[in-house]
Amino acid sequence: MSVTASPKLAVPRRRWPTPVVWVVVAVFLVVHVLAWQATEFSPAALIAGWEGMADFLAESLPPDFSVLGKSLEAAVITLYIGLLGTTFSIPFALALALLASRATTSAAWAQQAARAVLSFLRSVPDVVFALIFVTAVGLGPFAGVLALVFHNTGVMGKLWAEAMDESDRGPRDAVKVTGASGPQIALHAVLPTVLPSLAGLLLYRLDVNVRSSLVLGLVGAGGIGFLINQSIKLFRFDEMVTHILVVLLLVVVVDQASGWVRKRLGA
Repeated sequence: MSVTASPKLAVPRRRWPTPVVWVVVAVFLVVHVLAWQATEFSPAALIAGWEGMADFLAESLPPDFSVLGKSLEAAVITLYIGLLGTTFSIPFALALALLASRATTSAAWAQQAARAVLSFLRSVPDVVFALIFVTAVGLGPFAGVLALVFHNTGVMGKLWAEAMDESDRGPRDAVKVTGASGPQIALHAVLPTVLPSLAGLLLYRLDVNVRSSLVLGLVGAGGIGFLINQSIKLFRFDEMVTHILVVLLLVVVVDQASGWVRKRLGA
């Protein structure tokens, strides 16, 4: 009885990285070394400053809950800033998104103009807008609302335009062959198909804007961020911790609520 020898399996040859890969790795390492030096990144300095951190924690704990009522009121104002900043930006973001999307606008010049406006609004940080409006309307939450309206228009308009670009071409082509105009195509073919995505992106931006309104308060735009800034300037770190705990509660509530709504919408 003869035994048939099993064929030898070919051992795959090991492929070494190409020179391009080595160049990319080298550039990656060099850039990180330069960044390390430019930012003065020093774990030793952090370890050496443990006494300062210990003193800070000693002055911060326990929290001063006597300011809890004022902190909760400011947290509600912060929520209102994020809410109005998101809501009032909807018509501007939608109009610019319709102009910037290839699915709803055929004129190239209109697309480029709308995309340029969105890029400008998106590239200017909301904190910069807040500083500008604080000088115009004074300290308070109104400046924060205006800052979020401008910045969120740029961000949400871009997200909505990309969602429209990725919409199904079938409904668009079906409406187009009937001789429908651009606005009619947008209203009857594009928007109905992307509405859940637009709603999901809107809720996501509401979540982000509530968090951003905390930072805007640090530059005088009202809300609980303004109280945190005051506590730091007065070296009342125990009050600051109370405000931060309220911020944590606010962020968790908004995040859970927006997540629940997104699930119900299927976005």
